[in-house]
Amino acid sequence: MRTKLLYILLLIYSVGFSQSSKVKVEIDTTNIRIGEQFQYKISVNETENVIIPKLKNLKGLEILDTLKIDTIKNKLVQKYILTGFDSGAFYIPQQQIFIKNQAYLTDSLLINVTTIAIDTTKIKKFPIKGIKGEAYQFDDFKNYIWWIFAVLAIIIVLLYFFVFKNKKEEIEKVIIPLLPPYEEAIEKLQQLDDKLLWQNNKVKKYYSELTEIVRGYIERELNVPALEITTDELIDLLTDFNDVKSIETDKETIYKLKKLLQESDLVKFAKSKPMAHQIEQDRKDAKIVIDNLKPKEEVADELE
Repeated sequence: MRTKLLYILLLIYSVGFSQSSKVKVEIDTTNIRIGEQFQYKISVNETENVIIPKLKNLKGLEILDTLKIDTIKNKLVQKYILTGFDSGAFYIPQQQIFIKNQAYLTDSLLINVTTIAIDTTKIKKFPIKGIKGEAYQFDDFKNYIWWIFAVLAIIIVLLYFFVFKNKKEEIEKVIIPLLPPYEEAIEKLQQLDDKLLWQNNKVKKYYSELTEIVRGYIERELNVPALEITTDELIDLLTDFNDVKSIETDKETIYKLKKLLQESDLVKFAKSKPMAHQIEQDRKDAKIVIDNLKPKEEVADELE
């Protein structure tokens, strides 16, 4: 019986010695104050096939940093920086280390964490401060910034339309002289032809622009409100001018103008749809009217 007990004791001693010789733990102090740091070191007498898991079961202590594993004199050294934020006595429990797929246990170590004694009689008292608001951030002003941009955009648009655009138009009127009435009318007729309106089934728009060109020419050339009066009023006015010989034209030209304006009224107000040859003839009659309707030279000199 004594022999068996002796063998058991020897076995326990050999296992304990084997583990302590393979794995060793150290701390640089056993007493710290709250918030102070200390170093916990695990040393392994092997360099190959060693696994050091993360520290476990730390109650009352916290890991601040895990340093890089060092190899020193055929040993692996793993260091940790720990601290405690509660007063009391805390154990760093046994940690399991694997060497060549065999588990080894470290020793448990005790750390005492103490509070810092404060002599309240020597502390200067300060009045209670009011609640301090958080610092302003960009998001606090984001909505206001969008409103500012919107208001600025509206102001810029208004300035453009009511100030800059009007000034630009005034400058263009001053710098760009108007063409003579005849040249302007011929140029507009050519621009109308280039649009191909009636060829694209826009007959009403075509006649509106065609008669506007003719009326605009008469208004500028004879200085009468041709754009504002009706077809009958315009024809009566030109007939009177022709009778008193104040314009250079003939009854045929006035007749062609009357026919053109009446056709245009039918298209615009009665939804008439003239044939292609009729539209082409009206275009020719417009050119004839512009070519053959002018004020007398004496009257033109007076108008100038």
